[in-house]
Amino acid sequence: MPNLKPVTYLFIVLLFVQYACSDSAIEKQKISEDILINQIGYPTAAQKLALLRIDADEFAIKNSEQETVFTGKTGAWKYWKLSGDSVRVADFSEFKAPGEYTICVNDSLCSYPFKIENEVYNNLADAVLKSYYYARCGVDIDSTYGGKWHWKAGHPDTQVMIHASAADNNRPEGTIISSPGGWYDAGDYGKYVVNSGISTYTLLLSCELNKKFHQTQNLNIPESGNELPDILDEALVNLKWMMTMQDPNDGGVYHKLTTKNFTGFVAPSETSEQRYVVQKSTAAALDFAATMAHASRLVAKYGMDELSAEMKQGAEKAWIWALRNPDVLYKQPADVSTGAYGDRSLTDEWYWAAAELYLNDTHNRSYLDAMLDHWKKPETPTWNSVNTLGVISLLTSDEREKFPAVEAGFLAHVDQLLAKEKQAPYSVSINKFAWGSNSDVANDGMLKLIAWQLTRDEKYVASAQNDLDYILGRNATGFSFVTGFGPKSTRNPHNRIMSSDGVDDPIPGYLAGGPNLAVLTDCDPKEVKRSPYPAASYVDVECSYSTNETAINWNAPLVFLVSGLDYFYVK
Repeated sequence: MPNLKPVTYLFIVLLFVQYACSDSAIEKQKISEDILINQIGYPTAAQKLALLRIDADEFAIKNSEQETVFTGKTGAWKYWKLSGDSVRVADFSEFKAPGEYTICVNDSLCSYPFKIENEVYNNLADAVLKSYYYARCGVDIDSTYGGKWHWKAGHPDTQVMIHASAADNNRPEGTIISSPGGWYDAGDYGKYVVNSGISTYTLLLSCELNKKFHQTQNLNIPESGNELPDILDEALVNLKWMMTMQDPNDGGVYHKLTTKNFTGFVAPSETSEQRYVVQKSTAAALDFAATMAHASRLVAKYGMDELSAEMKQGAEKAWIWALRNPDVLYKQPADVSTGAYGDRSLTDEWYWAAAELYLNDTHNRSYLDAMLDHWKKPETPTWNSVNTLGVISLLTSDEREKFPAVEAGFLAHVDQLLAKEKQAPYSVSINKFAWGSNSDVANDGMLKLIAWQLTRDEKYVASAQNDLDYILGRNATGFSFVTGFGPKSTRNPHNRIMSSDGVDDPIPGYLAGGPNLAVLTDCDPKEVKRSPYPAASYVDVECSYSTNETAINWNAPLVFLVSGLDYFYVK
């Protein structure tokens, strides 16, 4: 022992006591999954709400040094029959100091840490959009762009066979066509026109309405740095594939491109099954027509006149085919078992396609008449309910003033969403949990941000923030449903690429489908237990395709929601 002076011994003792006390304080504070927060954080100026499933009348916000920087009272208990539990609100909207914090109650129970800062969603916005790069079909995903997530290409789709259901005199069964590119649709390796339509349209819409945000976004994809925003580059990957799904002879559009059966959970490069285009359908033709008509206007703004003309012509040919074949509903062939995307009502597809074609040619009365004939009350979009997409295009165009009743109907629907939110203990607008319930939340948020752009009423932004808070952890499961974002986030999605890429961590930015009771037997019920309450019935295991799959149409509205909120708070 060296000969230290008394003052030195005193300093060492004090240092030890300080360390021991600090460590003791940390030990006393435990993470509670009953303090539900947005696990990423909140923009400085945003509404900031947490939900407690703990009996506490007060809460405290503590900084990273465990100092209390804000205190507040909790709200009254509210029971939600959809989740089977009760929560109370902790509102700290008044607290605006940037930093990293936790919410604590009863001195010892604290939330996961979260941030408050202006650009809190930048990394999230990039990852949610970049998920489409990782979903590209038929190309190598290189480590230069993919980082530790990279693999060799599969499914070149240059030798695709015409299925019997798609055969005609010009292209008999067994004819070989080329249909490369595009995105894998979901957790499987199929490509589906009806789902590609709404997905691609939503990205194009964000490119237009959140333009300033996307102009400066750099995703580190092969196209980054060219004259186009990365979001448009990515959308073009799928648009160009969709164009190959149109029969050049008659303008009809094949419903999907898949193998006959789902392949196993193997890498794309390890698959060898024959791929087919399956049946032409009226839904596919109309979704194609709508998407191409809209895309033709947007790419023209970027000087791509030749591509714009080709898209416009393709849209018109698909419309003519649909007029001649108005009720060709998709029917799954007996020898095909991949996703059907069957739709029994086409009123919404007719409206969307007519609206987009009308905006390309406002002097063509037939498109306007078709819109009037197929009017349907606006509702939150899904892949099989797309009329509201036509409404959005009309209201965000130069033709808006011609459609006051359409605008009133749209805003009435969004106001109904806000009314539902006020009644819901979890401050979210959905009151039913369908397959892909998280995409319903994201689409609700998208509609609210569009309502804000139309009215400049910030009540819609606050409500959209609630939707994102829900997705990022303030929900009955306590999960952040976006892979790679949040300490308790989805890690085991039902996705063949992530299952086979050899990396433990999931690719960041994918939205899991979310809780529902649609299928309770996708996993062995003896091994995987599910809540009987729809808002809580979610499991983070690969076998649960009904709650934990990913899909391009689920991520698309999340791209809009995150980009739109970031744009609003940072503008």
